[in-house]
Amino acid sequence: MNKRVLMIEDNEQNRYMASFLLERNGYEVVAAHDGASGIALAEHCKPGLILLDIQLPTMHGYDVAQALRKLKVLNKVPIIAVTSYAMVGDREKALQAGCCGYIEKPINPETFIADIEGYRPKEGE
Repeated sequence: MNKRVLMIEDNEQNRYMASFLLERNGYEVVAAHDGASGIALAEHCKPGLILLDIQLPTMHGYDVAQALRKLKVLNKVPIIAVTSYAMVGDREKALQAGCCGYIEKPINPETFIADIEGYRPKEGE
């Protein structure tokens, strides 16, 4: 199973915390600080999972998700919105944009890995 995670997150503290937890659990993290660089990285780094902040500078996370879904190489790669957007309808917007999951910020360090692993394809899928 591909344990490379592309994290598209503009907040340095959020990137640090999530990267720390992921790397501690055997994941390789490739990070981008905005949507455009995340899209460019996604084509080349071949992630097994994408963690996507929705509130990004210059390009909204929903637009990033839609652009990522247009890339054939990412057809089956889970995209998980990790966002502070927690109003009624925000989860649905993320799913409509192409995300397959949604995790609210601030992330819970005790459950974060289990949360994302629930979205990863099982072996053989």
